[in-house]
This record gives sequence, structure tokens and C-alpha cells, in this order.
Amino acid sequence: MTDLDSFIRALPKAELHLHIEGSLEPELMFALAERNGVAIPYASVEDVRAAYAFGNLQDFLDIYYAGADVLRTSRDFHDLAAAYFDRAAADGVVHAELMFDPQTHTDRGIPFATVVEGLLSAMADAQARHGISSALILSFLRHLSEEAAFATLATADPWLDRIAAVGLDSSENGHPPEKFARVFAAAAAKGLRLTAHAGEEGPPAYVYQALDLLHVDRIDHGNRALEDDALVDRLVREGMTLTVCPLSNLKLCVVPDLADHPIDRMLDLGLRATINSDDPAYFGGYIADNYRAAATARGLTRAQLVQLARNSFIGSFLPADAIAAHLERLDAHL
Repeated sequence: MTDLDSFIRALPKAELHLHIEGSLEPELMFALAERNGVAIPYASVEDVRAAYAFGNLQDFLDIYYAGADVLRTSRDFHDLAAAYFDRAAADGVVHAELMFDPQTHTDRGIPFATVVEGLLSAMADAQARHGISSALILSFLRHLSEEAAFATLATADPWLDRIAAVGLDSSENGHPPEKFARVFAAAAAKGLRLTAHAGEEGPPAYVYQALDLLHVDRIDHGNRALEDDALVDRLVREGMTLTVCPLSNLKLCVVPDLADHPIDRMLDLGLRATINSDDPAYFGGYIADNYRAAATARGLTRAQLVQLARNSFIGSFLPADAIAAHLERLDAHL
């Protein structure tokens, strides 16, 4: 392990942009398929990895939804999240905010309770075994209807005291944030925090809509905000957190090469950028891999890496006293 690797892994950090279904490694996919008697269209782990040679968001989503079909029981969701937390602990994550897509599962007949109870069980174990705190973000699938999102929010009602926020993910182009303005308002009225994917493939206008129509607390991705100087100024002024995912950006061709990634430019502009792993099983790495890849490609300094970690706590949905405690620990650690 290099000095850079050791520094990154030892750096206390929060992960704010992690789709738990996107942490389904091929080995676990095969194990769950066998356990549940589910046929999958791959003959081997190597075949699955070969299928990951997608070139855009939609091609990825097609594989992602197919893989999720092996998740059938609360034990499956527990095992999925537990495997993520083991990797996160090794990477220095001390707080994680897990996005989950209930519609991916309820639309194929898996009860909401099955999903959320399995995840909550793994979250409790992660706190006990690793000291990792965590929170759930219920993400609406934007390619589905507003009506479907409202139905999902209603189904989630018994668990809302254990869900921190709602989010918006899936196919961005053609599904602007404004489509979900009313359901986000309803979620806010229930006391939930708000986040949304915007400005990954969609234009800067989608970031404006997420701010002005959804009234989000943070923006997931947000890369294309850099195309609009006035928008950048606003994001800086409002202290809006961006949950940036370098290896995802590379895999989905948001950037042609990590040498072209804007993470350091974001920091230089004063944006509250963070580094996250998005869908690590599909995009080639967990959070430490993302830190290391960005640091190597863009020559990030240790001070910049520390700032990214600080931003991850400041931008989290933790209460103020917990954020302050993490920042003190980060300062003491360094």
C-alpha cells in the first residue's frame, strides 16, 4: 500500500452518494441467484464483469435492474448492505447515507417491508461491528410517473422515522426535476430531507429546477453546473453540497478521461464538492478507489483530500452536533 493509499484509507469520511443496489458484486449476485433459485443471463462471474462494458447511463441501468432481480428476501438485502459496510469500513467511512430504489423491488412483487427491514438490520450491525453510522435515502425512479412516486411515499409511511431523505435517480434526460415537484413538497412536509440527481447527463437547467422547484438540500453529481457561471456562483453562495462520483463519471462518459475531471476545479471555485462511489460494483471501485483515482489523475494535494472529507460531513444529513464531532475527529486525526 502506498503512502497515498494509507492516507486516504485513514482519512475519516462520509459517503453521501451510494446506491446500495449498485454495490451488488458479481460473486454475491451468483450466490443470491443460487440461494433463491433465480435464473440469470450469465454463465460466470467473468461474463457479468464483461457485461459491465457499457458506455452510457441507460445501458448501465438495463444491467443494474436485471441484476437486482436476485434480491428477494430481507436476508438478501441485509447481506447486500453488510458487504458494502465491510468495504466502507476498510476505506475509512464512518458515516454512510444509502440510497435505495424501492420501486425496483416493489414493481416485481417484493414488499417494501422486505427491502427496508433487511437494510435497517445491516445498518444496525454496521454500527455495532464497525462504528459506522448510517441513514437511508428513499430514491424515486424518475423514469416512472409522479403518481408512482406518491404511492411509494405513502407505502413508506410506517418507516419514515427511520428514513432521512428522499432522492431522485435513474434516467435523467427527458425526466426533469419539475416532474416531481409536488411529491418532493409532500416529502418535505413529512420532515424528510431532499436530494436529487441533476446535471450528470441532464443540462444546467435541471440543476436550477432541483434548486427552485424541488428545493433540495444537496445535488447529486452536478458536473454540468460548471457550464453556467451564474449557477456556480449560486451554488457557492448557498453552500450547496455536490456529491461527485469520479469513477462513475468516467464509466458513463460524463468525462472522457479522469485527467479531465473537474473535481479540483470545483474546489478551487469554492464549491462544496465531495467524492463518492455511486454504484461501485459496476463502476470499478469503492470510495477509497475514487479518492485515489481522482488524486492521481488530478494531482490533488493532501489538503484538498482533507477538504473533500470535511465537505462530506458538512454536507451530510447528520445533526449539527454529530457533524461537529466528526470535524473535530478529522482535525485531530490530521
